[in-house]
Amino acid sequence: MCRQPHPQLFRKKNPLKQALSKNRQTYGSWVTLAHPLIPEILAPAGFDWLVVDMEHSSIGLPELLPLIISIEANDIVPLVRVGEKNPNLIKRVMDAGAYGVIVPDVRTGQEAKGAVNAVRYPPQGTRGVGLYRAHKYGRMFEAYKKWLVEESIVIIQIEHIDAVKEIDKILETEGLDAFMVGPYDLSASLGKPGVFDDSEVVGALEKLMEASIRHGISAGFHSASSNPDEARKLREQGYTFLGFGVDTIFLGDAVCDALSALRDH
Repeated sequence: MCRQPHPQLFRKKNPLKQALSKNRQTYGSWVTLAHPLIPEILAPAGFDWLVVDMEHSSIGLPELLPLIISIEANDIVPLVRVGEKNPNLIKRVMDAGAYGVIVPDVRTGQEAKGAVNAVRYPPQGTRGVGLYRAHKYGRMFEAYKKWLVEESIVIIQIEHIDAVKEIDKILETEGLDAFMVGPYDLSASLGKPGVFDDSEVVGALEKLMEASIRHGISAGFHSASSNPDEARKLREQGYTFLGFGVDTIFLGDAVCDALSALRDH
């Protein structure tokens, strides 16, 4: 007879869920290299969460599972940025054991609701039910249903000026935990890609932060640079779900700086 895990030991409380609900500062980073040792290497830094990026990397579903297992094993919250607003992909990512998803380019309240629905089972959502890793292959399905309602995370990305115009309807979505700004795509939607000091771009970002305060929902931003100065500025601007660096950038910057220092001395 198979041993049944005790329901209270199935999955602990999701600390990121609690932090987002209280708009507390958290720090995470991006995993784009498809090897389970990457989370182990990043773990000693003390990140609260790590995002496996399936949008701008070559990571696919076969590579995803070992990464989620590694992140969770290192006591970090595993999130996945899916590459599209695809309910089937979101379902499979959650079935693999992700604690939540980041959904790109959400522009309407209806799309935000669709993201929440894709994560949750009926009656709270529309996610299809299958027996896989997230609930111990069916053995802990009842415990997982409860965990899913109370602890799973849905974060959407605001990456287009149309989303800025609809931000109040988007942030009114029940079950939404935070939003994250996509600054390059947002500026590009205004015809000014990467021009972050433009008045229109600055105004759009200010509207998003005002909406974050108005609705009491955490605002997020990803500072891809390995230099903490940029991340500090974003923190000062009020971004509490703060991404810092990327595995490849940390690696590239560290080796360039180290070898340059060696050659210079």
